[in-house]
Amino acid sequence: MSRKVRSVRVPKELETLDLSGMIRECEKHLRDLESATLLKQQGSTEAADALVKTRQADLGRKIGKLVWEARVQFGKHKGD
Repeated sequence: MSRKVRSVRVPKELETLDLSGMIRECEKHLRDLESATLLKQQGSTEAADALVKTRQADLGRKIGKLVWEARVQFGKHKGD
């Protein structure tokens, strides 16, 4: 799978957003969803649900941090 991002339109505040990092986090999330599917197939529904809930919270926190860091960078350069 190619990891290259060719064209994305983002607000000025998010120009420094680490898109590659965001895609990596989404890839990790997809792998965890696959693991959860396997757990469900093996009869561990509770473990699968716990994995999905934990990973969703983790993904949201990490993506939020990437957006926040981009906004901070914009604020630093805006003052120059």
